[in-house]
Amino acid sequence: MTGLIERGDHVVTLLPTYQQHYSIPESIGAKVSPCWLKEELGWQPDLDELRRLATPGTKVICINNPNNPTGALMDETMLKEIVDIARACGAYLLCDEAYRGLNHEGDPFSPAVADLYEKGISTGTMSKPFSLAGLRIGWVATPKEIIEMLAHMRDYHVISVGMIDDYLAAVALENKEKILARSLSICRENLAVLDAFVAHEPHIHYTKPKAGTVTLLHYDLPMTSNELCRRLQEDTGVMLLPGSCFDMEKCLRIGFANNREDLIRGLGIFSQWLAAL
Repeated sequence: MTGLIERGDHVVTLLPTYQQHYSIPESIGAKVSPCWLKEELGWQPDLDELRRLATPGTKVICINNPNNPTGALMDETMLKEIVDIARACGAYLLCDEAYRGLNHEGDPFSPAVADLYEKGISTGTMSKPFSLAGLRIGWVATPKEIIEMLAHMRDYHVISVGMIDDYLAAVALENKEKILARSLSICRENLAVLDAFVAHEPHIHYTKPKAGTVTLLHYDLPMTSNELCRRLQEDTGVMLLPGSCFDMEKCLRIGFANNREDLIRGLGIFSQWLAAL
């Protein structure tokens, strides 16, 4: 983003999302227009609102698919609609695809924006679907002029990655079918555990995620998300992320792709804590 955006540029960002999608443009001096995903639409964007915000001259439209924190998934039809909007205003379309490969049903892989649009920018990582966050390695698929700009900027930032990290990432990619099958199995089995918890917990509801390892839980208690998470952690040791981190109240982000027994135990403790309030 620091190489693509300049002071005074206009950026449209779908929210909720990674903070970098709006904070970095704001820090550069760009005007950022938020376009909030709608839960009543299954955490999909309102395309009419996006068309209104993406005015001629918009520099970048930022999206995240599959979405963090909701676990929502935009299908190919939706992505092509967004591509048409980006093309109409001449914007680049930046898609953070960190959870690509973890669709819970059907084809595990969503279409990459870089394959759908001549000004599409797709970013991926070893961190999420491969469970190799410690390597700190990712990639970008984008037009040649953006690759050249990124290569130039890289000389000023990281120069190169560690040789061991690079080697381990290559080994993982060579075995991606086995690794991704394992990751997807964990997601599906653990989501069934979470779904059963939500179905039987009177204070919690959610829109079931379609991809990735995280989702939002809504609650009906008279306290802020920050207070709830703080008290829960202090009382029980169970930690959830407050929705306030995403500028959303009355909800919590939960990651459900950890050890299954830990998930079952943690949700049980959470349920007991809620019942005692």
